[in-house]
Amino acid sequence: MSKQFFSSLSQNYIEILKDDEYYDITIEVGEDPNVKIFRAHMIILCYRSPFLRRTLASNKKNDTHVLAHIKLSNISPETFQIILKYIYGGIISLNEQELSETLKILSAADKLHLQELVDYLQQYLIENKVEWMEQHFELTHRTSFHSSSLLELQKFCIDLMAKSPEKVFKSLDFISLPEESLVSLIKRDDLQMKEVEVWDHVLKWGLEKNPTLLPDPTTWSDDDFKMMKNTLQHCLPLIRFFSLSSDELVQKIRPYKKLLNDQLYEELIYSYLDSNSKPNDNILLPRYRNIDGIIDSKIVNLNIVSLVSRWIDKIDIKSKYTYTREFYLPYKFKLLLRGSRNGFTPESFHELCDNKPCTLTLIKVKGTEEIIGGYNPTIWKSPGGYGEYGKTKDSFIFSFKSKDNFKDPILSYVKNYDQAFFYGSSYGPTFDDLDIYVEYEDDEDEDDKHKNYNFIRCVQRSYEKKIRDTEDEFLIDDYEVFQILERDY
Repeated sequence: MSKQFFSSLSQNYIEILKDDEYYDITIEVGEDPNVKIFRAHMIILCYRSPFLRRTLASNKKNDTHVLAHIKLSNISPETFQIILKYIYGGIISLNEQELSETLKILSAADKLHLQELVDYLQQYLIENKVEWMEQHFELTHRTSFHSSSLLELQKFCIDLMAKSPEKVFKSLDFISLPEESLVSLIKRDDLQMKEVEVWDHVLKWGLEKNPTLLPDPTTWSDDDFKMMKNTLQHCLPLIRFFSLSSDELVQKIRPYKKLLNDQLYEELIYSYLDSNSKPNDNILLPRYRNIDGIIDSKIVNLNIVSLVSRWIDKIDIKSKYTYTREFYLPYKFKLLLRGSRNGFTPESFHELCDNKPCTLTLIKVKGTEEIIGGYNPTIWKSPGGYGEYGKTKDSFIFSFKSKDNFKDPILSYVKNYDQAFFYGSSYGPTFDDLDIYVEYEDDEDEDDKHKNYNFIRCVQRSYEKKIRDTEDEFLIDDYEVFQILERDY
């Protein structure tokens, strides 16, 4: 059995700091006029701080009777006093400190390679002082990127900048960002900014680094463009140029086209002139914008929601590569039914979805990642008897290979307007080419509304294209029906 007496040991070592007899080193800390000389002990400093160990080794005196002396001008005496207490006694008291002083302690601990203290202070700030760091973001950001070692605090800053760039840019001089910080920010898929705004900020940053350049690119020489291109060499590959609109391309990119390589610029131009022009497979896809309140789906992601929204409004419907454009999200999708939650019966469908205009149906095929669905701009209903057809000219059906493979969807608009849908009490959301219903055996009661769908297949009849290669029946993992509503901005 062993007993550890760390508290007393710590206190004893702190008392050593007051020793006037056995010290063997003096440390001159601070800059004029705020300079203070501390007495300390090499053996303790060497084993507590790798930085001080190396510094003392390089300043080692041959004459053992001469006191060692080092200078630390980039740390204030007040901060070093706190650091010394930690070095000797393993104690740090943050409740007594202003948070700006805590950042100074963190910076000093990093300079002295006190990794244990560095890790603790970063964790303490992130877990307890988020509001203060947001309010004093410029100071927090500057401290974190002053060193390449404060990775947790850097991540906090970049996360905050990505989540709330408009708030951060008000408290931060954006053009003073170090390149490492700027690159870390604009490479994020979740940066909550329009791509044209990202481009504008990057250009401003580049102009700040090249003060001899005028803001107007028409005044630039070829050498000026080369200079700016060199400045932005790590930023340009991170701009999602294909996400820009045609107007933004003409107004914002064309004047700076010499910053882009010729092949990229040609691909950009052709992506708007030729709806079937195929962009490079390596281009960056649109950034993920905040989707809170837009859709709650277990089946699709934001890429698919954006494409479906474009199809509803008939925007770029002829282009096979609209997935490269910035997300188009004018609608919110109110979940009416989810099979895994509400059941896979016609009864639950009609009870939850009838008489609600503008709905989107999504179906995930069992045993594959395939997603099929359709848009009904009118309503669903449950007529008596055999059933009846629904009419519209604006409905469409579609399929995707998977949730993540959204680059080659099949989109099929209705061509036989009189038979766009089929309504029936034993039917689910049935588009004429997409059957989903309950098939009863001869001896079964067709009034039994609690039976699950047992007949689902796709057969081309009233829509322009086949959305599946096979007309075989299939089972579904899940399906969802949403009502499409105008989004409140």
